[in-house]
Amino acid sequence: MAFATAKDGTQIYFKDWGSGRPVVFSHGWPLIADAWDPQLMLMADNGYRVVAHDRRGGGRSGQPWKGNDLNTYAEDLASVIEALDLRNIILVGHSTGGGEVTRYIGRHGTGRVAKAVLLGAIPPLMLKTDANPEGLPIEVFDEIRKGVLTDRSQFYKDLSAPFYGANREGTTVSQGTRDEFWLWSMTVSIKAAYDCVKAFSETDLTEDLKTFDIPTLIIHGDDDQIVPIAASAEKSSQLVKDVTFKVYSGAPHGLPMVPEFADQFNSDLLEFARG
Repeated sequence: MAFATAKDGTQIYFKDWGSGRPVVFSHGWPLIADAWDPQLMLMADNGYRVVAHDRRGGGRSGQPWKGNDLNTYAEDLASVIEALDLRNIILVGHSTGGGEVTRYIGRHGTGRVAKAVLLGAIPPLMLKTDANPEGLPIEVFDEIRKGVLTDRSQFYKDLSAPFYGANREGTTVSQGTRDEFWLWSMTVSIKAAYDCVKAFSETDLTEDLKTFDIPTLIIHGDDDQIVPIAASAEKSSQLVKDVTFKVYSGAPHGLPMVPEFADQFNSDLLEFARG
């Protein structure tokens, strides 16, 4: 297996498939790189080099006690990029991974990055504040922390329903997809999962978004029950200069794995990469 070494010595596992222009994927909470496998195969089959890593604390990466915050996640992403000396990159981030991509650009700029894709992403800020009334109240995130601490196995099984929209009438989400979500989530240490709730809910990425100077594709479902569109993509699309904003009607948070939205996302991703 391939690993990059983070600044604190943590080993960050990554997949590196195919050849050509690099497309680097960052996954959402509480998942691992495998969540991107269909898109990794799609892009590699179409002449791209694809890279996806397991965030620290989960999957095949190390499980340190510290560093479960967006600053460190961004530096871990930088460690992978620099270890492979990737350039002219298309960065793709889903959910918390979108925050990771955004903080990476805020800290490192776009010297190695040519394009970015933010899918169901957390920026600019998920938490409800006086300045961000569209956000979710802190009690929502406290309940997530409680779920992780008390019975995370059942919590993840339950969470898979709103994540994929399996609680909506007419859903086509399979039990296998929901089981896969649980399986990946259970590889994440309880410490990493717990700490990441604060990272994805309370980190303000407004200023990072303002530094984007590359073509950026923002995609969000208007039935996202995890990252409400009003507090995220609608605001991010106003902060990024060169942006294409696509709203998928009726789509949930984990839309790339939902049959009725997967083909649309894959087509949009490939078209954006080629453009």
